[in-house]
Amino acid sequence: MRNFVFCFLLSVPLLSIAQSKRPLDHSVYDRWQSVQSAQISDDGKWVVYMVNPQEGDGDMVIQSTDGNYKKTVARGYSSIITNDSRFVIFKIRPLYKDTRDARIKKKRPDEMPKDSLAIVELGKDSVWKVARVKTFKTPEKGNGWVAYHMDKALPEPPKPAAKPDSLTQINKMVSMADSLMRVADSIKNKANEAKTKGLAVLQPAKGGPRPAARPAADPVEEGTELIVRNTQTGEEKKFKLVNEYYFSENGNTLIIETSKKNGDTLSKAAILWMNTATGKVDTVLQGFNDAKNYALDVAGSQLAFVAERDSVSKALRKFYKLWYFKPGMDSARLRVDRSTASVKTGMTVSPDYVNKFSKKGDRLFFGLAPIRQPKDTNLVEFETARLDIWHYNDPELQPQQLLQVNNELRRSYLTVLHGDASAVTPLANETLERVVTTDEDDADVAIGYDSKPYRKQNQWEQHNYNDLYLVNVKNGERKLIGKKIRSGGISPKGKFVMWFDWKTHQYMSYEVATGKTIVATKDIKVPLFDEDDDHPDDPPPHGVMGWHENDAALYVYDKFDIWKIDPTGKEKPVSITNGIGRKKQLTFRYSELDREERFVKDGQTLLLGVFDNKEKGYGLTTHKLGSNFVLNESIAVTNPAVINSGNVLKGKNSDVLVYTAMTPQMSASLFSTTLSAAQDHKASKQLSSVNEQQKDYNWYTVELHKWKMFDGKESEGLLFKPENFDPNKKYPVIFYFYERNSDTRYAYRTPAPSASTINIAYFTSNGYLVFDPNIYYKDGEPGESAYNSVVSAGKYLSKMKFVDSTKMAIQGQSWGGYQVAYLVTRTKMFAAAGAGAPVANMFSAYGGIRWGAGISRQFQYERSQTRLGATPWQRPDLYTKNSPLFKADKVTTPLLLMHNDKDGAVPWYQSIEFFTALRRLDKKAWFLQYNDEDHNLVERRNRKDLSVRLSQFFDHYLKGAPMPKWMKEGVPAAEKGIDWGFKIE
Repeated sequence: MRNFVFCFLLSVPLLSIAQSKRPLDHSVYDRWQSVQSAQISDDGKWVVYMVNPQEGDGDMVIQSTDGNYKKTVARGYSSIITNDSRFVIFKIRPLYKDTRDARIKKKRPDEMPKDSLAIVELGKDSVWKVARVKTFKTPEKGNGWVAYHMDKALPEPPKPAAKPDSLTQINKMVSMADSLMRVADSIKNKANEAKTKGLAVLQPAKGGPRPAARPAADPVEEGTELIVRNTQTGEEKKFKLVNEYYFSENGNTLIIETSKKNGDTLSKAAILWMNTATGKVDTVLQGFNDAKNYALDVAGSQLAFVAERDSVSKALRKFYKLWYFKPGMDSARLRVDRSTASVKTGMTVSPDYVNKFSKKGDRLFFGLAPIRQPKDTNLVEFETARLDIWHYNDPELQPQQLLQVNNELRRSYLTVLHGDASAVTPLANETLERVVTTDEDDADVAIGYDSKPYRKQNQWEQHNYNDLYLVNVKNGERKLIGKKIRSGGISPKGKFVMWFDWKTHQYMSYEVATGKTIVATKDIKVPLFDEDDDHPDDPPPHGVMGWHENDAALYVYDKFDIWKIDPTGKEKPVSITNGIGRKKQLTFRYSELDREERFVKDGQTLLLGVFDNKEKGYGLTTHKLGSNFVLNESIAVTNPAVINSGNVLKGKNSDVLVYTAMTPQMSASLFSTTLSAAQDHKASKQLSSVNEQQKDYNWYTVELHKWKMFDGKESEGLLFKPENFDPNKKYPVIFYFYERNSDTRYAYRTPAPSASTINIAYFTSNGYLVFDPNIYYKDGEPGESAYNSVVSAGKYLSKMKFVDSTKMAIQGQSWGGYQVAYLVTRTKMFAAAGAGAPVANMFSAYGGIRWGAGISRQFQYERSQTRLGATPWQRPDLYTKNSPLFKADKVTTPLLLMHNDKDGAVPWYQSIEFFTALRRLDKKAWFLQYNDEDHNLVERRNRKDLSVRLSQFFDHYLKGAPMPKWMKEGVPAAEKGIDWGFKIE
């Protein structure tokens, strides 16, 4: 009893503190911060990251991973830590206020505030800066250099002219008078001559040859100054009129492209080669109109690029040529153009392919492209028909073709030059458009993908089938190795091609040396596909971890564990995690620490992310490849947190790790540890801490709940409560849902203006409960599946004494919006509902277009999210019973719709159909249509607007707050932009 009294007394001040915290309001969003763009130095001693508010000026933080040094630079961003771990180089934005003021004043781009460049020596306090910098670059793997490209210089302010003395002014006036008198005398003499000889003497002379006017050269966009700085010594070298610049990988070479100078007839565009070790500069090429796609080999000793130098700037057709240069040559040498003997007639060098050398440097890969017919400029535009012609045998629908037309016009076919050979070897062409090389472009085989036979059926399947070909890089020969394959790839050394067969649920292996194909995973008895998938289609695989060194094995995932597969089939598959994941309901996934890693090796220590499928916590652990996997359970394997194992940073020359973790009470923060101690999250050092203001606001808690649905199966959901929750009070509830979100139990919900859905942190802070139930689907019954989950969840919560069952609402966006629209036709349980971008009519939606991608929506209904599993002509009953439109007369729940007129996913006429039906039936409905906005709101001003309207809508129906004007009366078009209707009378 005494313990009870003590605990009660202890809880009183805690409850009092929670009660005293104020609720979040819509003004807090702008200053809510997030940690972004973290980087770690190669020696593992330094980390750099940005702390940015949602709107306004952010900071860049430079910090030692041991926590002993920290420096903050206002508005720093776009940082690079040099490879020697000595410097951080970054840009500094102008003040947010200055940029905002300039936008309000509609200043020209060159008048806008500009970035600065800054350099900090790690561990020291001083900041070296230079203003008005456009870009900067450092070598990818070299040290000691930074090149920074200046913005256009501001015009010099006019200097006031020196005022002459009085005598000088008088002499100047006398000289001007004399000059005017001479002009007057000349005119008078010419007039007297005309009186005697006639007016003909006033006409210009005829017949004599006139000097030919030189055509003015087309003006160009002049380059600006480039400064190359030695970070060790501070010495700088400057180059004028620079357009582009590129370091070699190790920094021994810098390529510089300069423009000509307007008005200077002797000036020419040029490409320069700078040897950074000696400072020597060679001229690679002069006198061209355009050059691009520069490629340096790994050693920085060879250069390839394409250039066009023969046409005028307005030419409709330009022909590029492939050029090659290395030190010792007088200038670049032409390697390939459209007249090269081995280039097929009708083809030319592509200006759009990103040229590259193989790692060994003995192969040069470039692109060939078809010579396209230019438009006829003699046609009169206003007399020419404008239309799109849809053909039943088009591989893609016209909207998709139109969206992809620029990509199609830039399509290039992979081609290779071997060494000094004069003949080119085409690897791809119009019959095999995509070819992928391997082994860092050194392998003698590549893989080709041909999707053409299957593009039309993608309209209703979206299976993205390909026929796979083995391509000989030496001579371009091809061999078909598999047909109608959904996913597949070639091994790092080019010894195997592997793919997943979605029908048999097995991984297939093709051995290049023998030409044999085997079922590589036939001895694995657990599913390698997603056994929880509930779409009317073949379930997808859990995925591939990667390859072992020398193509010795492939590692694949099941739901829980990792399997090692012999691609030859000689050895049986082995679970390298010993099946522990399945036994303990833990999911293990590999965390790649080296972004350049192409395979794993024997003895390598792997970092694994761990997810607890029961309690939803996350963690990290390690495994030495080749040893017996043992899970150290003396340290917590998972934590009540989300630990992002997909983006762990490791110092290249160190075992120091930096990772991100979050909890419902802590926004995503950086932690440092070591590879050997990665599992012990509690022992890691927290590096970042933001949003100190959160402690002043009523926050939220989250609980995992389970209940039985109407069909007898168990479901899960997340219940969010206010921090100051009082079990003796009655709370309104908003159910927010999409599909399954319970795995996000420990995610942080940031207060932010809404792009489409309720903000959980805001609503709980303001006295709501929010419940997010998982939804499990049955084919052909998406609407009833939502009813089975959401309404059963509503009945489950209604039994809790702190829930006001008369004040429950639902809200969702897109697929969630559809489910909301369906539920209001099916139940009277909810006092209000909000549906963003819902489908209302399955028939018209089936035939619609996803305008963002230009593709048909048919696959969504037959195979994907809508889960009907049939066409409208096969099962019209499914389309009817799952369409909210056809039951609009059953709606009694006040409904707020949001659907925007540039929605690229769900055609906005779906909400128009539903709204006009509800309006026809005199139902309580509102429709928010944000102008020129997409599926989810993009513009922050519109997000802020929606946030206010969502809170006003639910406050009225769930808390009894007065209606604002927009709900009570609406806002006439004549008042648009004058009155937003927020006022409450």
